Amino acid sequence: MIDQDIDPTIAALLAETAADSGPSALPSFKEISSAPEKKPSDLQGDSVHKVDLAQQGFKEITKFYEEESNHIFDDTSYYKTALGGEGEQAQRVHKILSKYLTCQDSKDRTVYRQQLVTSWWELIRVMCPKAGDYNLEKPKRMLLRFGVVLPSLFTPEQKQLFSTVILDNNTGEPVYYMDEWFKEIASGRLSLSATDEARTPRRNDPGAEAQRIQQLKSKNDGKLQNAESLLNSKETERQMLENELKNRIDSLCEHIPVIGLEPHKQPYTEGQKHLFAEIQEKLRALQKVDKELSGYMKEFEEAKAIGSSLQDKLTNQPEALEVSTGDIMIEYQTVRQMAKMTCGRQGNQFPVFTREFYHCVPRLTGFRENVLTILKWVEDNDPECFVRLHKNMKNRIVPYVLCLPTYGDFGFCWEPFDRYNRITSRGRIVIPMYPRDLKIAILMAVADLRWQVAKEKASYYWMEEGLTGQYYQWIEKQKLKGDLKSYFIADYVLWMTKEVEGVQRLDKEVRAVFWRFMPFSQEKKEELKKRSTVYAELCQRDANRAMSDGY
Repeated sequence: MIDQDIDPTIAALLAETAADSGPSALPSFKEISSAPEKKPSDLQGDSVHKVDLAQQGFKEITKFYEEESNHIFDDTSYYKTALGGEGEQAQRVHKILSKYLTCQDSKDRTVYRQQLVTSWWELIRVMCPKAGDYNLEKPKRMLLRFGVVLPSLFTPEQKQLFSTVILDNNTGEPVYYMDEWFKEIASGRLSLSATDEARTPRRNDPGAEAQRIQQLKSKNDGKLQNAESLLNSKETERQMLENELKNRIDSLCEHIPVIGLEPHKQPYTEGQKHLFAEIQEKLRALQKVDKELSGYMKEFEEAKAIGSSLQDKLTNQPEALEVSTGDIMIEYQTVRQMAKMTCGRQGNQFPVFTREFYHCVPRLTGFRENVLTILKWVEDNDPECFVRLHKNMKNRIVPYVLCLPTYGDFGFCWEPFDRYNRITSRGRIVIPMYPRDLKIAILMAVADLRWQVAKEKASYYWMEEGLTGQYYQWIEKQKLKGDLKSYFIADYVLWMTKEVEGVQRLDKEVRAVFWRFMPFSQEKKEELKKRSTVYAELCQRDANRAMSDGY
């Protein structure tokens, strides 16, 4: 008999797990350990690590789900396969989960719930090194990806939803689920996330030299991409100047015949004489561009030669960047910390997927396609949210996005860029998959990224210059106490949810700072200008700055 004081959802779970037959029953651990191994088809991974500076935006997502179910969660031995072969850690999860689902005392359930958090992450610790195995069983991969260990914890609608999720990354964007993240780390295609602890290379470690070379190559790749971008820019500028020069020379060489004195032609007209000065000006401009182009060409050639040399050294390594188990454990600890941060101190850190805590609508669940759709919306309204400026060149660099199966509400930026390549490397943002509002979680992560990039750019003068400087000075004038970045993130969310629609929620000074340093798209500005004199005045300031070249 189930206690009437228990939540009805839990009561339904207990009714299912109490049954002795069907896929909802919890088998004994002896049955789990003896589950036969299965060899499913390989889970294809389409990693996208090279930054394409020519790409201008996200492609529109048109396919969000598969047309047919993959039937992974219909497997009656899903639970056995997911936990099978994972040793004591799986046994502990099995025992605590069984007690949690069958316990009727609320205080005991709270204790089991806390114990399950610890035991779950111990299970992830032993499973994460296996994520790089393309033959890893689908239930194990789904456990890592979505936190689904027991399909009976789905509602029928949720089961159908998760059964039609697109498993492979066909988007060409660096958005990863947790199992894919560990797979990329294990393969060496993705470097370890930054930590405060310094990692000292071990002596006689065959992978240490390869990692050192990879770090040098990563740094050189940034120089190579930037040099090529500048080179393309200067070649385009040279082509434009040459076309203008050709047009003027063609105009200079046109002469009208003298009537009655044919075939003799007229001397230069006054308009043609003015062309001499213009041609000289174009020649001087071409000379300047050619000098700059020569410098960038030299940088590009040097970076390419260094890159080829480093690639040869990597190829000749005995193991092509085989990441050690110790490094994977470091990343595991980092990911666990990330998961905690998505929930916050007072948040729900329960790690197992259950209908008790999942309250998202399908399009606001943190699946890859949903996340990319919201990121596209953010960039459409804030066109420079992923732009980094280097040598007056705007480089659009989309960060790595890690989607973690947590019930947290907080997205954040883990690092704004790779410390070995500050020019063109991707930053890293983390998104909870089951938040109350996915759009707000993503906006928080983008705001955090924007703040950190602006702060790094301003360096020692971050309290005086640019976005961070002007915002800091406003906070100081208001005599507000607390975390500065938290204020900024909250204001950015208002900026992108209220102000973008013409609903004024920010302080006048903050609105002016955001308008200048985080401008909306020109179409949005024109739309807002018609709605209120507040935005019309800001547009006029833009025009004044443009005329005085002070913008």
